[in-house]
Parts: sequence; structure tokens; C-alpha cells
Amino acid sequence: MAPDALPDLSSYDAVLFDLDGVLTPTAEVHMHAWQSMFEELFATWEITPPYTERDYFDYLDGKKRYDGVASLLRSRDIEVPWGDPSDPVTADTVCGIGNRKNVVFERVLRAEGIAPYPGSLRLLDALAETGTAVAVVSSSKNAEEVLAAAGIRDRFTVVMDGVIAERDHLASKPAPDVFVEAARMLQVDPARSAAVEDAISGVQSAAVGGFGLVVGVDRGVGEQHLVDAGAHVVVKDLEEFVR
Repeated sequence: MAPDALPDLSSYDAVLFDLDGVLTPTAEVHMHAWQSMFEELFATWEITPPYTERDYFDYLDGKKRYDGVASLLRSRDIEVPWGDPSDPVTADTVCGIGNRKNVVFERVLRAEGIAPYPGSLRLLDALAETGTAVAVVSSSKNAEEVLAAAGIRDRFTVVMDGVIAERDHLASKPAPDVFVEAARMLQVDPARSAAVEDAISGVQSAAVGGFGLVVGVDRGVGEQHLVDAGAHVVVKDLEEFVR
């Protein structure tokens, strides 16, 4: 879509951004970590059909870690005890399995670091110039670490992440809870705010939350999938909004 045809994000009271796949390419790290962990688990447990990249988009992308584990296992008609977040990585519980994945993610993040998408950084710069409020709405418990590693933590007064969601018992995306709570923390009306997401579950969350504009960023899930989930506009990169 031509930049002139896109809405002016600075005309909204606030813009709320998902993190992984929207501001930083950490979605790729998450995808790799999930794939490595589930391929090993499926082989050990002789689970079929095998894990595929589509599983990430359908069951994991945008959700809180443990909700994603439960969702994917349920797709294979497998139920295991939920367990507790303190479970060791050897535990065959939802939390234990989720913790295994996080070990891989943290190792890659520490070893390789992370940088924001250049187009996303340019949009943040443009919104800062107009004084538009911004926030991060992430299902990840690693959001603070990722933002710090990317050098953009100080740009956001509000970071609504998986740690807060778990503490306050907020439902995972696609429920609207985390986006609505982030708007409340920013003291803005969702109807006068924009939400930016790359995950189907995240787009659904913002749409159900009543956001005035829901932007889908197509990093691989597919434009039509994002539109069907409730995105008003879909772009390939956020630089398209920079005029």
C-alpha cells in the first residue's frame, strides 16, 4: 500500500506495539527455539504428525508461553499436567516444557544479541517527534530483556508483558485483556488508539479490544490471515508509515 494511502498513526492518541516480529526480529529466535524443543519432544514421545512451521503461527505465535504449549499439545490430542512456572526443564508438564524452550531462547539472545527492525525504529522516531504515546504489548516474559538488548527500552513508559499478565491473571491473546490493560496503563481510550501486531492471535486481541486502528505486519503469516483476524490495514514493514 502506498504511504499516502495509509492512516497517519500520529493522529491517534497512542500506538501500542507488539514486540516480537513487530519491533524486533526476535520472532525468528522464538521460532527456532520452539522448533528445536518440539522436534526433540515429538521424537521422544513419538508424536505425529511432526512439528511444522505452520504450528508456530497457528498455536504459538503471540500467546503466552505456557498457553502456547498447551494449545499445540492439544492439537495432537495430548494433555499433560499444567505444573508450576518453577518446574524444572526436565518436568513433563506444560510449564516444564515451556521452560525448556526458554532456555534455548535466552542462550541465543545472549550469544547473538538483537537489533530493532530499521523501519520500526524510524517509525518510533517519527512518533516521538509528534509526541504520540507508545507502549509495548507482549506475551513474552523476556520482553524487558529483549527491549534492553535492542537499546529501545527507554522509548516506552508502558511495557505490558507476560510477567505482568501472569501476575494479574490476564488472559492470553487472542483475548483482549493485555491490549486493553496496556491502554488503561497509558490512560488512553482504545477506540482512539492504534495497535500493531504480526500474529493472528494479537490482531484478534486488538480487534476484540475495540482499537480504532489495527495494523497487521505481515512477517510471514500471510496478509489475508491478518485481514481475516481483524486487521484494518496490512503492511510488510512499518517504514511504510513514515512519510
